[in-house]
Amino acid sequence: MEDILINRVAQSALTTLNLEEFIHPGERVVYDIKENLFHGLMLREKDFREFIKTHDWTQYAGQNVAIICSADAIVPTWAYMLLASKLQSYAHRYVFGNLEALEQELFQEAIAGIDAEQYRDAKLVIKGCGEKPVPTYAYVAIMQKLLPVAASIMYGEPCSTVPLYKRPKA
Repeated sequence: MEDILINRVAQSALTTLNLEEFIHPGERVVYDIKENLFHGLMLREKDFREFIKTHDWTQYAGQNVAIICSADAIVPTWAYMLLASKLQSYAHRYVFGNLEALEQELFQEAIAGIDAEQYRDAKLVIKGCGEKPVPTYAYVAIMQKLLPVAASIMYGEPCSTVPLYKRPKA
């Protein structure tokens, strides 16, 4: 008699959620305001406003921009706000902070867009390994989004999971 192999993982009621699919495809760039500083020390309003008027902002179309100042200088808050006012029309997303802060904002945006109701009473596996790195804060954010609706949440691969949460029986 022949033994038949049965793929129990494929037959299970598990739903796999791969956070790699939520990585925004747009380019990430850093805008360093130090390039606008007079002698690398201070921002001159007149010069900065002229730069804002003449700079080609279309180069940021669809991009994700992290705004920083890598120089040890005092930059007035309004300067960052003025940059934001120009990036608004072109960039997909912009943040004050480094690339990590930008990535966190992009994941928060993507996770906020998830309709949690589609996972109501689901047995979820949050995929743990992949080809692209997914930051830890994305895993924490997805837990916050799905804990109120999921029946159970596991981490890893459907064939080898780490149980994280199981809704208590009523």
